Amino acid sequence: MQVLSVRTALPEHRYTQAEITAWFVDTMLRGKVKPSVVEKFHVNSGIDTRHLALPMQAYDALTDFGAANDAFIAAGVKLGARAVTDALKAAGLTPTDVDMIISVTVTGPAVPSLDARVASLIGLREDVVRVPIVGLDCVAGAAGLARLYDYLLGHPNAIAVLMSIELCSLTLQRNDASVPNILAGGLFGDGAAAVVATGGVRASQLAPVGPPHPEVLAAYSRLYPDSGRAIAWDVGASGFKVVLGNTVPGLVLRYLGPDVDRFLTEHGLSRTDIEWYVVHPGGPKVLEAVQAALKVDRSALEMSWESLRCVGNLSSASALHVLERTLMKKPPGPGSLGLMLAMGPGFCSELVLLRMPALNAQVSLQECSAQVASKAEKYARRGRQIQARRRAKGSDAALSIQRRKPKASRHVHTIGMSKKIQKTDRKSVMTRLSRIGFELNGASIYA
Repeated sequence: MQVLSVRTALPEHRYTQAEITAWFVDTMLRGKVKPSVVEKFHVNSGIDTRHLALPMQAYDALTDFGAANDAFIAAGVKLGARAVTDALKAAGLTPTDVDMIISVTVTGPAVPSLDARVASLIGLREDVVRVPIVGLDCVAGAAGLARLYDYLLGHPNAIAVLMSIELCSLTLQRNDASVPNILAGGLFGDGAAAVVATGGVRASQLAPVGPPHPEVLAAYSRLYPDSGRAIAWDVGASGFKVVLGNTVPGLVLRYLGPDVDRFLTEHGLSRTDIEWYVVHPGGPKVLEAVQAALKVDRSALEMSWESLRCVGNLSSASALHVLERTLMKKPPGPGSLGLMLAMGPGFCSELVLLRMPALNAQVSLQECSAQVASKAEKYARRGRQIQARRRAKGSDAALSIQRRKPKASRHVHTIGMSKKIQKTDRKSVMTRLSRIGFELNGASIYA
């Protein structure tokens, strides 16, 4: 599966962490907890700014679950539509090109589902396949990408979209002085994200648009026993009451390292082969636990820490936000292998193996054509010179130009991967260039 674009859409209402803390104490807790206590929790999150779905003053009117959920649907559909439209535009596609859409959310119910509402708003085809997924929470960004991969394995000609919509601020509970609610008030932000991807057959037919994006090579899911209360919702008359257990960092330390090793070993890889990470920023303690489990330093998760600082935890949209920032601000090297990972309710984890295109695969068809034409002229000129010298010597020997094939980029990874994913980018470049042949003295020359 080839990722074509990733885009995040954030609400226009952006506030500092201090502003949100003061608002949370006044509007949600209504003086039940000392501001200094709340400030301590919120400062420890390491967050500078977050985006809210609505202006702060608008939350005063959301006095029950119904009103909050109506606001979730109205704001969420607009934000999701923006994310999908931006992602399609970045990929050089239109809504009518989309064959399938997966939507993920955990912050509100909607019937018709969010994907159906967005489809009508932006003009997806009437025969678009829709797969709404609810309840995966923070793991859904990685899990949604994995399910997109599963679908495109069986539909290699399709264009598919993953859409994440999470408006966490609309789930905050009034008059709830519990530690989980206070933590949630200082950790979670609002946002949407979208990924556009295609199968292998269609990918070979599309000219590259914009900067390089990774392909998905494999995915891995894991559900852990006796951990259902680590992260959860308790649903009641007032809506979704968050459950945040203190066992999450311990679960990460216990399971993540062995799971990563098992997944990579299945494909002939080890941790030393992974050059970049896309990690869901669950919070400071979670990121520190991931670093310890993977035995990497903070710099390896730099984009995850930056995402947490700038927008907070966006639930399922966070992993996609980290992927977008990684590709834009710290693009991985050609042919490099990356690993996306996230954890969520269940307790569970999802791992996705990524690979950037090799250097030669990043050349557009137009550039390839120009390079081939240039080399063709070079060899034709050389051939004419040799013929002229041979004629001058009275030689009638026919000129034979040997077929020249491109050398594989030194950046291409040919490490011991399984047959399922052992496809070097050199092959894809050869396939594309083979359509641009030049006949010189009966010999085909390829750039």
